[in-house]
Amino acid sequence: MSDLKKQPLQAVKGMNDILPPESARWEWLEAKMRSVLQRYGYQNVRTPIVEPTALFVRGIGEVTDIVEKEMYAFEDRADKHGQAEHLALRPEMTAGVVRAMTEHSFLRDSGRRLYYFGPMFRREKPQKGRYRQFHQMGVEALGFAGPDVDAEVILMGSRLLRELGLLDGEHFRLELNCLGAPDERRAHREALVAYLEQHKAMLDEDSQRRMYSNPLRVLDTKNPALQDMANGAPKLLDFLGEASLAHFNGVRAILDAAGVKYTINPRLVRGLDYYNLTVFEWITDKLGSQGTVCGGGRYDGLIEQLGGKPAPAVGFGMGIERMLLLLEEVGVAPDAPVPDAYAIVPSASGLPQVMVALEGLRAEGVTVVMHPGQSSMKSQFKKADASGARVALIFGDDELARGEVGLKPLRNEGEAQSLRKLAEVASWAHELRNA
Repeated sequence: MSDLKKQPLQAVKGMNDILPPESARWEWLEAKMRSVLQRYGYQNVRTPIVEPTALFVRGIGEVTDIVEKEMYAFEDRADKHGQAEHLALRPEMTAGVVRAMTEHSFLRDSGRRLYYFGPMFRREKPQKGRYRQFHQMGVEALGFAGPDVDAEVILMGSRLLRELGLLDGEHFRLELNCLGAPDERRAHREALVAYLEQHKAMLDEDSQRRMYSNPLRVLDTKNPALQDMANGAPKLLDFLGEASLAHFNGVRAILDAAGVKYTINPRLVRGLDYYNLTVFEWITDKLGSQGTVCGGGRYDGLIEQLGGKPAPAVGFGMGIERMLLLLEEVGVAPDAPVPDAYAIVPSASGLPQVMVALEGLRAEGVTVVMHPGQSSMKSQFKKADASGARVALIFGDDELARGEVGLKPLRNEGEAQSLRKLAEVASWAHELRNA
């Protein structure tokens, strides 16, 4: 124990610190996302990081990689009666949002359009763009049954990618599939299991394990040796009834009218058990094997499955880390945030006047950084230039004695210093914001 006290403390492997200036890229991306989501009438929801383990076992599916291999599940400390709760760090957020809507009766009067940002946790081998603590943005449209809302969330995802400068048509594609209704999936499942039994000898260990418990996931295999077998398997689209086909064709008609390009991938099943009808993914070839940056679909049975009254739902999730990697890969980057002004203060005696003036500027919406402590004018001007500020505010003793401040442009060579009245901050704050 004494040796542990001497060792330097570090973050848990795969759980990363996000520090400036990198954190500014996160804020920029989140602001872009929030702007698009709010234009569609979606509202923010926030749920706990820790939930009952049963929520994810029932919601995601017991025979999934997430529940079987990746979820951080633990037994809480026992209470005074010796009872301990089984808890888990959330590996995804849809189940938590559904739990919250059900617990608080939020779907009683009408449907809800919701979005969220937050950390998720999965115990897997950390790699570029895939971490044990990762962050997602997601949307959930709860209580809406029609194909119009499926199309709406897809159009919203497309708009977001377009406004981020990513829908170039060259390195990005949208894939769609329809998983149908439960009875259609059961009929397809029987045919699929029979087909897989004929090819059992060539299946890898993971596929053999899933062949009876979750055969659709066998088709989602990434094993190159199984691709021909998977391509020849019975297709769920061939088992769809009239209602499911009408729903899928309704989604497609809206996307076609809006000019959204897509391909139908009959093997697209997503990694969670709760999906039905429409499923979709945006896939890029710019991130190697981890090509999915956004995906989702309809999950009409999940609300009832988690104890609520039956209600339809559709949504998607987007990985923040993976999206930032993609933006970097294609050369889309925000400008680094810089202050409007940098305050140079040669003498501590003037600090009361200076700080009152700076508070007045901030009240008018000006971003201004004050030099910490006192140092030489040369050193302070060097720091001001490095800050990226467009203007230096010079609070010299002579200027303060006259109730003035000097303004020195830092980005335009040759422009002379000018003076402003400290008592008239509001009148020149606009000038600083637009310098």
